[in-house]
Amino acid sequence: MKLLSKTCMYGIRAVLYLTSLEQEKSYVHIRQISEHLHLSFHFLTKILQNLAAHNIIDSYRGPNGGVSLARPARKIKVIELINAIDGKDSFRGCILALPGCGEGTPCPLHAYWGETRDRIKSAFENTTLAKLEKQITEGGLRLI
Repeated sequence: MKLLSKTCMYGIRAVLYLTSLEQEKSYVHIRQISEHLHLSFHFLTKILQNLAAHNIIDSYRGPNGGVSLARPARKIKVIELINAIDGKDSFRGCILALPGCGEGTPCPLHAYWGETRDRIKSAFENTTLAKLEKQITEGGLRLI
């Protein structure tokens, strides 16, 4: 089961890549990100346009253009990326996509999914890009 869409996973990876370069405070070419992460340039461009529209990243056109974080990594939470890309309804609804699932007419996974969903959502609400970048750096975690 995938909780996040492919679009969302790519967006998070791209923004984490930007976070790892944040010390430079310069714009990074989208082509550089797509090549480093082995992602489609055109698909990634659309994802990053959406994140720019939600003020998560800044974009600059021109020969020295590219993208950068719109705010410090410590002020951007993972839930913001998910909401911008997959929508605010990502943590609502039935895991089996049954219409009308709820307390009165639950699906077989309703009780289990509700608890799990709330824990996952809370983790994303309380995790910043800076925290993830620190784990990447200190723990040798990977983006590709």
